[in-house]
Amino acid sequence: MKYLPMILMLGTLFTIAVIGCQRPIGPVMSHKLVVTGNQHAIPMYPDEQSYLHTSREKQDGGVVGVVGEVKQSLTAKEIDDQTPVQIVTSDDYGAVITVTDGPMKGATGFVAKQNID
Repeated sequence: MKYLPMILMLGTLFTIAVIGCQRPIGPVMSHKLVVTGNQHAIPMYPDEQSYLHTSREKQDGGVVGVVGEVKQSLTAKEIDDQTPVQIVTSDDYGAVITVTDGPMKGATGFVAKQNID
């Protein structure tokens, strides 16, 4: 009988923990991807270095610019406009994101700063 209050208290705490774990924990702050200019989808690169290298090639124009366009189509995944994402890390050029909903849910990559809302 002297352990009954402690057993009831532990049982109550366990019940609260089980109920609390039934609700999924969502991201603290969610963002969405947005298209800019004449884009139809947002390119998501495997890493920031790929983004920087490809964007520099595209800006050069001429043959090098065409190579940059081809490289983007090969290395970057196309993500739909208004896709919800969670920012993992960010800097002056963009952010590493994780897609939180949609057909690419769970995908991680680098997106340019102007494409994040």
